[in-house]
Amino acid sequence: MESQSDSALMQLVQEGDTAQLALLFERHHMALFHHLLALTRNRAVSEDLVQEAFFRVIKYARTYNARLSFPTWLHGIARNAYFDSLRKKRGETSMEPLVAEMKSSEPMPEEMMSRKQDALFLQNALDQLPEDKREVLVLSRFHDLRYEDIARILECEVGTVKVRVYRALKELRARFCELRGEKVYDA
Repeated sequence: MESQSDSALMQLVQEGDTAQLALLFERHHMALFHHLLALTRNRAVSEDLVQEAFFRVIKYARTYNARLSFPTWLHGIARNAYFDSLRKKRGETSMEPLVAEMKSSEPMPEEMMSRKQDALFLQNALDQLPEDKREVLVLSRFHDLRYEDIARILECEVGTVKVRVYRALKELRARFCELRGEKVYDA
């Protein structure tokens, strides 16, 4: 059973064998969790959204097309669940970013401190990006999804994804440089 493809398992789910969803969950829940965590910056919310996404897999199983990769379809479902949760929570306090604290009883070497500071600047710069730009960077750079798969998830053209990634990287660089106190040059 372990060697069955995602498409074969989804076909069984479509036929009513929802027990096969457990295998799909085991294969894909961590990648989905990390995708959602990058968007929400909240572990509990991300865990809830992963559960919601798999509930929706059962609900919308009949819409799955085997020509589309299951992970791409699943990320699209999770993305919709995320935006639905935002609409429900409109007006509540915003999600707080997860920022690692720098705690040490002994001083760190200068280079390690600089790297840690740059990592915090990068995290803060990423958090400052608009949601759509942050999402496209997370999908392309952190989850290494192909532009074609991102286009399916975002329901747009591949060329649009390329432009969005380029613009998001450009804005990320500008925000990072600003946080570091560096001048930003347009190249």
